[in-house]
Amino acid sequence: MTVSIVIRTLNEQKYLDELLSQARKQKTNHNIEIVIIDSGSTDKTLEIAKSHNCKITYIPKDKFTFGRSLNMGSEYATGDILVYISGHCIPASDSWLDNLIKPITENIAQYTYGSQIGRDTTKFSERRLFDKYFPSVSKIPQDDFFCNNANSAISREIWEKYTFDEELTGLEDMELSKRLYKDGGKIAYIAEASVYHIHDETWLQTKRRYEREAIALQKIMPEIQVDLFDTVRYIFTAILFDYKYAYMKRCLSKEFYQIIKFRFAQFMGSYLGNLNHRTLSKKQKEKYFYPNNN
Repeated sequence: MTVSIVIRTLNEQKYLDELLSQARKQKTNHNIEIVIIDSGSTDKTLEIAKSHNCKITYIPKDKFTFGRSLNMGSEYATGDILVYISGHCIPASDSWLDNLIKPITENIAQYTYGSQIGRDTTKFSERRLFDKYFPSVSKIPQDDFFCNNANSAISREIWEKYTFDEELTGLEDMELSKRLYKDGGKIAYIAEASVYHIHDETWLQTKRRYEREAIALQKIMPEIQVDLFDTVRYIFTAILFDYKYAYMKRCLSKEFYQIIKFRFAQFMGSYLGNLNHRTLSKKQKEKYFYPNNN
């Protein structure tokens, strides 16, 4: 069986070499191909990809969406199972791949995702979110449609049947998994399939990420509405809980201001995105689809 690891890239030189090296070190009996779908890198991303013998395909910047990029990368790939990992994620062990795809090969689930761990520049509060959404116990299968393409796998048959929504500004994983779940399909969470997820963003970029995801969430779950009062309450509550945890970890003084900045960026971004129901202009699309731009 061939497994295709599909990676979306845009100037990912900082961690790509480590990611690809770890991908090549996986202990598996399956054939592995690595597919890069690049949307205009100007750093050494493509040079690194070529040095690891990756298959490389391209998507023009003006055609990029998160869903369209994955659809093109998946179409270019030849694997029976498609594995998605972000260009700034790194497998935490040499059993990552087999753990991630095992529920698919054993016909227990059709779509899987693994845990995420903070490292390097991952912010304190984001590590707390990783602990919340990626617990230490697996759910195979789980009883909801949450999924995350920073570290996931799907059978080619299921991807071909559903494909990713190409108009969303994010959360293409949850939109597909919701349709799959509604049709009786199974999604599994594998705690043992861990990756280090390293966000190296400015506060503006963090806010923008949550804003575009909130815009996408309006299509996926339109019943979710967040007003300004909710936003202020969420900010203060999250800060207090983070402060308590940071105090227990004896790092409160170090993380004091960063916690405030992250939670403000997270919830204000979500609030603004939740309010945005209008059609996105070309300029707005570029802002949301290219969160690394200032």
